[in-house]
Amino acid sequence: MERERTEPVDLCDARGRLNPEARGWSRRPDLRANLRGAWGRKKRWDYWCVLTDEIVVACVAADIDYAGLANVWILDRAREHHAMAAVLRPLARGISLPEQACTGTVVVEDRALRLRIEERADHTRLVASAPRSAGGIAGAIDVDVVVAKPPAHESLNVVVPWSDRRFQFTSKHNTRPATGTVRVGDRRWTVDASHDAWGVQDLGRGIWKYANRWNWASASGRADDGRTVGLQFGGKWTVGTGATENGLCIDGTLSKLGEELEWTYDWSRPLRPWRVRTVGSDRVDVTLTPTFDRYENTDLGLLKMEVHQCFGTWSGRVVGDDGRPLELRGLLGFAEEARNRW
Repeated sequence: MERERTEPVDLCDARGRLNPEARGWSRRPDLRANLRGAWGRKKRWDYWCVLTDEIVVACVAADIDYAGLANVWILDRAREHHAMAAVLRPLARGISLPEQACTGTVVVEDRALRLRIEERADHTRLVASAPRSAGGIAGAIDVDVVVAKPPAHESLNVVVPWSDRRFQFTSKHNTRPATGTVRVGDRRWTVDASHDAWGVQDLGRGIWKYANRWNWASASGRADDGRTVGLQFGGKWTVGTGATENGLCIDGTLSKLGEELEWTYDWSRPLRPWRVRTVGSDRVDVTLTPTFDRYENTDLGLLKMEVHQCFGTWSGRVVGDDGRPLELRGLLGFAEEARNRW
């Protein structure tokens, strides 16, 4: 049984180690990531993904101690073309992320990319622009999207405690309605409910081990009976910690899943189906049908990052805390495996 936290808390104690009171999970991102010491091991990022039936927009700002990065990536689903602009800075110069989870404003200013992630009481605004793009879609990039924070909407916020010196806090959000516009060159898209548009957030703050491997999956949409459903699944790096990154968000209310899930997929053939299910219960049995694999591989010897992030649609069946089964067909989402040494 995982402990549910109901009060705000600091992630670290006075020595920079894991605060025992931070262990567990909560329905709100009410944690202050007061990281200190452990140079080179501190990792901070804000990642956003906006999914519609036409496009995927992803943006990230990250500070990994010895480097900082920011990028925006846009996928045209129909043509399977993408565009990207990115910035990499030694020692994360000019990239600062707030300690208090899901608050404040992150700004990255560069000739190659301007990125702004602005948190407000009732929404998050994502603004990105670049004079040119790399990838299959040529031209300038302009993104201006507002991701709503519906009243009382719940998220999954959990501390993964590898030890009292190495740990990770993650805040995962889904089923947040998105509206706005996206442009790359002469292509323009509208982001709104008519295009089944949702925002997904992954905020991370922690002091990490050198080598990590994880799964992450997310989806947002409506079940056959009209209820809003979000899938949030994690794996691999939580095994043996007593914590999981698993939950269902149904009409804005979180159903926490305390058990590890079974993932079935083929790393060498990532466009084959990905199945995720509970073992010994009927809480989750869903399958992603991928249509696009965002594969990235950076190998600099001591620094290596490799990931398959597969976008597509989820179908299957889940059961929330109320015991009512939900049949799912074609929820927009993704699944990934990441293998990192950093």
